[in-house]
Amino acid sequence: MLLGSRVFASDAAPLDVQQSQVFRAWFVRIAQEQLTQGPSPRWYQQDCAGLVRFAANEALKVHDDKWLRSNGLSNRYLPPELQLSEAQRGLAQQWQQGGGKVGPYVNAIKLIQFNSHLVGRDLAQARPGDLMFFDQGDDQHLMIWMGRYIAYHTGTTTPTDNGMRSASLQQLMTWKDTRWIPDAANPNFIGVYRLNFLSQ
Repeated sequence: MLLGSRVFASDAAPLDVQQSQVFRAWFVRIAQEQLTQGPSPRWYQQDCAGLVRFAANEALKVHDDKWLRSNGLSNRYLPPELQLSEAQRGLAQQWQQGGGKVGPYVNAIKLIQFNSHLVGRDLAQARPGDLMFFDQGDDQHLMIWMGRYIAYHTGTTTPTDNGMRSASLQQLMTWKDTRWIPDAANPNFIGVYRLNFLSQ
């Protein structure tokens, strides 16, 4: 299984170093809002890959007053606005799906296979907004490295549980279910991945 090739077949140029930094700030902030406020009603496919797609798509948008209202954010303590070309703004609707196909939807494995590249298996290499990929055989799972903790969606929701979770690195490294420990010694932890359209 090919994991994390640098496929990049879009008309849009990858984000430069500064754009990548600002994208990361928005991506993490949007994921954080899903933790604190609960999933946005505009986030339709609520699972681990859906969180990544939603946060990336919203991070690439123009964050004007209308966007802030629709996402329930105040204009305080926001990252600077992301200066992008129109083509770059559409990057999150142009996920590589394999076989030369491109579209707005990809699952966790295709996010990793065709839209990300391996950074390494050491969390010290991760930057905020990077993805942690776990393969449990019949199930794959993504978590977002937020800088000091991880955020993810469990893939299931109930009337009393919106599926959003966060955990500190210390909690992660001491989880009883060792399949979820992000350590190179864990064969289920495939590694830290970075979205291909980021330059760093």
